[in-house]
Amino acid sequence: MLNKVMLIGNLGSDPELRQTDSGIAVCNLSIATTDRWTEDGEKKERTEWHRLVFWRRNAEIVAEYLTKGSKIWIEGKLQTRSFTNNQGVEKTQTEIVVKDMQMLGGGGDANAYREASQTVSKPDDAPIPF
Repeated sequence: MLNKVMLIGNLGSDPELRQTDSGIAVCNLSIATTDRWTEDGEKKERTEWHRLVFWRRNAEIVAEYLTKGSKIWIEGKLQTRSFTNNQGVEKTQTEIVVKDMQMLGGGGDANAYREASQTVSKPDDAPIPF
């Protein structure tokens, strides 16, 4: 079985970082992907919105370095959950739980992220893998 999503899109708003009751970082945001094509000589466009969920260190990184309009590549899996809203109505929501991501577009913040993530992902005392 395979449940895999890969997208490149732009953030529709600033990330929302919060903590679960047990102190785990979680960040929600939406990205837009746009398809463009020509039909009968007329340019057409359709934008899709995708709700993303980041956990732990990825949540902290996204909240620190990305803002509305930032471009991002993500890889994750689809997950559907049910909940009851504030009005007592049962709702179902499908979202992408992000496993891996890459900030795109360059710039100072993206370069700072690359430097920070290299430091975090390979501590000085990590064994050499060969």
